[in-house]
Amino acid sequence: MNRQADIPRPEHPNPQWERSSFHNLNGEWEFEIDNGESGEARKLYEAPHLSGRITVPFCPESILSGVGNTDFMRAVWYKRTLTFSEEELAGNRVLLHFGAADYATRIWVGGKRVGETHYGGYTPFSYDITDALSEGDNDLTVLCSDDTRSPLQPSGKQSEAYHSYGCFYTRTTGVWQTVYYELVPENYLKRARFYPDAENATLTLTAELVGRGDISATVFYEGKCVGRAEKKNVATTAALEVRLSERHLWELGCGRLYDVVLRFGQDEVKSYFGLRDVALCGRKFLLNGKSVFQRLVLDQGFYADGIYTAPTEEALVRDIRCAMDAGFNGARLHEKVFEPRYLYHADRLGFMVWGEYPSWGYDHSDIGKLHAYLPEWLDSVARDFNHPSVIGWCPFNETWDVGAQKKRVDPLLLRIIYEETKRCDPTRPCIDTSGNFHAVTDIYDVHDYMQDPVAFRARYDEAYLSGTVEENHHCVGRQSWDGKQPLFVSEYGGIGFSLDEEGNAWSYGQAALTLEEFYERYRGLTHALLDNPCIMGFCYTQLTNVEQEQNGLYTYADRTPKFDISVIAEINRKPAAIEEE
Repeated sequence: MNRQADIPRPEHPNPQWERSSFHNLNGEWEFEIDNGESGEARKLYEAPHLSGRITVPFCPESILSGVGNTDFMRAVWYKRTLTFSEEELAGNRVLLHFGAADYATRIWVGGKRVGETHYGGYTPFSYDITDALSEGDNDLTVLCSDDTRSPLQPSGKQSEAYHSYGCFYTRTTGVWQTVYYELVPENYLKRARFYPDAENATLTLTAELVGRGDISATVFYEGKCVGRAEKKNVATTAALEVRLSERHLWELGCGRLYDVVLRFGQDEVKSYFGLRDVALCGRKFLLNGKSVFQRLVLDQGFYADGIYTAPTEEALVRDIRCAMDAGFNGARLHEKVFEPRYLYHADRLGFMVWGEYPSWGYDHSDIGKLHAYLPEWLDSVARDFNHPSVIGWCPFNETWDVGAQKKRVDPLLLRIIYEETKRCDPTRPCIDTSGNFHAVTDIYDVHDYMQDPVAFRARYDEAYLSGTVEENHHCVGRQSWDGKQPLFVSEYGGIGFSLDEEGNAWSYGQAALTLEEFYERYRGLTHALLDNPCIMGFCYTQLTNVEQEQNGLYTYADRTPKFDISVIAEINRKPAAIEEE
C-alpha cells in the first residue's frame, strides 16, 4: 500500500473493498483550465505537458488544490505519469479508479482514448487500462467537463451564480476524491453485496465475478474467526451464506463491526459489515426491533479549505464526533453523496445516516430527463448498500418549481425513482422527496422553519390530535399524511447566530441576538418535537456554518463550538414521547 507522507489523503478511500495492491495517485498533477472546451481539438491528450499544477484530490476551486480559481470552469485537464515494471504487468489487470469527479470524465493513456465517458459527479468509476499500458512510463491524461447551470446536471448546493449566496456555496469542478489503481489477477472479484441477518446471526453475500474459480468468505470479530463459507468453480456470480458463531449487534454509539476476507482464485479483498436490521412499525422507526427516535443534524459536507473534500481523514471523524457530542445520533448527509471513508467512520462509531443525492440543479419537471438522474442515483445506492450506518434513502430534497415558467415536479418521475430505489434495496425505507412534495414515500416528512416555539408546538400538537399536517410553503405534498405513517420533521430550526469574525450572515428567519435567546428558541422548538407522540424523528439545520450560511452549531473553518455544546446535548437527549408509548 502506498502511504507516503507527502501524499494528501493517503488512506484507502473505501475500507469496504481493500486490496493490498492499492496504489494512491493523489498529489501533484499537471493541470490546465479549458474554458473554451477546445482541448480535444488541440490534442492536449498528446501534449507532453500542461501549463499548470494541481494537488489531487482537491478541486481547483479549493485552497488545498493550489489553484483557488472560484470562477466557472467548463473543462479542466489533468496529466501525470504512471510507471510499471514488466513484473507488475505480467498476468495482471490494472484497474484505474476515481472516487468521484464532477462531471463528465474521459481518459487517455499514452495519447490513446480508453473506455467511455463517465457521466456523474458523485459516484466512483473505473477503467481497465491494461491493454493501453507498456513497460516503463505511461502518460495518463484526464478531462473533466462541468456545466453547473445545466438542468441535466444535478449539482446540489453548488452556486449557479458567480458568488455564493443564501444556502448555495462554492462550486466543485473535476476530481475531488482519491484517484488510485490496483493490480488484480485475470480472474477477480468485481463487487459484493452483504445481507446480514441479526435475528439468525448469519451473513448472506452475493458476489459478481470476472472469470472462474473457487470463492470463499471468512468472517472475523475482533480478530477471531467466527464463520466461513466457500464454493468451488463458480463464474459470473456466486452466493454464500456464513453462519456466525458469535452475535454482536450494530447499535447506536457502538459499531461492533465484523471483518470479512473474500478470496476468489488468486484475488483477495478485505471488507466488513455490521449486524443490524431496520424497520418501520406504525409511526415508529425500529433498529434491531427497538424504537429509536432519530435525533439527526443536517450535514452539508463542505470544508473551508477543501470545499467538497475533507482536508484529512481526521476531519471526517471530527464532524461525526461534533454531532455526537451535541447529542445527535445521526445525520442527513445533505445534497451530496459523501465519501465512503466518512461512512466507514459512521459505521464503526454507531452513527445513523440518511443517504441523499445532490438533486438541486436538476430539472425534475420532465420525465424525459430521467436518464440524467436515475443511473447515478442507483450507483450511489449500490455503492453504499453494505454500510450499516445508512438506515434510509432520500433521492430528492425540496422539489420546488423550476425555471422561468415555474414548471412543477413530475410525480411520475418521483414514483419511478422511488420504486427503482426499493428494487435496488428493499431493506431500507425510502423518502421520495425530503420536504415539499411527496408522490409515494415510506415516511411522511416535512420541513418547517417556523421560529416561534409556541406556534411551532401548537402546529404539531394539532397534527397529533387531528391526524393531518397543516400545509405551508415548506410543508406541502401531493400525498397527504394519513396520521398513521411515521412523521419526520426532517428540517427545522436553522436558527442564525453570527460571530463577529465570520462576517455577514444568512439564516432562516430572524437570527438570535443573544446566547440566551438562542438556547430558549432551540429548546422550545426541539422539545416540541420530542414531546409529540406522533413524531419519530427530527433533523436540525445544521451542524456547521457554511460560508455565508451561519446557522450552524459549529464554525465553518475549524469546527469550533459557537455554543455550550453540553447545553445543546442536554436539550437533544430529552426522552422522546414516541419511544415511551
